[in-house]
Amino acid sequence: MKLLFDLFPLVLFFVAYRVADIYVATGVAIAASVAQIAWLQLRGRPIEAMQWVGLAIIVVFGGMTLWLHDETFIKWKPTVLYGLFAAVLLGGRAFFGRDLIRSVMGSKLALPEPVWRRLNVAWIAFFAAMAVLNLLVAYRFPTDVWVNFKLFGTMGLTIAFVIAQGLWLGRYVEEES
Repeated sequence: MKLLFDLFPLVLFFVAYRVADIYVATGVAIAASVAQIAWLQLRGRPIEAMQWVGLAIIVVFGGMTLWLHDETFIKWKPTVLYGLFAAVLLGGRAFFGRDLIRSVMGSKLALPEPVWRRLNVAWIAFFAAMAVLNLLVAYRFPTDVWVNFKLFGTMGLTIAFVIAQGLWLGRYVEEES
């Protein structure tokens, strides 16, 4: 359910783009993201820092897209978000000596220390690659292709990465005694 909830603005963006255009879709994505945060607040649910960051990025880049009537800004939004994820993970390791992936997943998974470091590096590389790939698709292909990539391509690549990660981690998971 959380995955569907998180995909809600993206799916509405896709549908609105198919029905109207990139500007209507951008407005719909902004509204859906605001509604999503409002819903969580009304229900008294915790709102993760990355949800606030995602909201800020869609409002800023989506707002610039609508204000300047230039789709370039909304196309940059995923790159900025992925780049921020990579930078936060890298900064956590470089400046604080902490693997933030471990901070998030450590209560659910027991892994040897070197594996946590490699996992952190893998996520940094994944997010950096996704940021670059988004720009490549945004600038080398028509908007229709980018919108399809934004929904199906990024979701497919993320699912494939998570499955590959799960298979790789299966070798290292420590059994509870």
